[in-house]
Amino acid sequence: MEEKKVVSFGKKHPKDANKQSVKQEVEYCSFCKRPNTLVPKMVKGPDVNICSECVLIAVQYLILQDGLASADAQRILDLLWGSAKK
Repeated sequence: MEEKKVVSFGKKHPKDANKQSVKQEVEYCSFCKRPNTLVPKMVKGPDVNICSECVLIAVQYLILQDGLASADAQRILDLLWGSAKK
């Protein structure tokens, strides 16, 4: 079974309710504008999308915004960035 690269959250748009397409549409990250074909994963929300790489950048920013990361936070960052490179 093929893993979905785009995961949808929130309510489906009425025009999308009748789509039964096997082929997945190209979605673009609202932040970096890259298509889902060039990123590991995409989260689709109501009128906004974010790719997994932008999520990692946001998490890193939130952890580091107050200065140096704690040892636990640094381990999380290392795990996240290590898995993103695979």
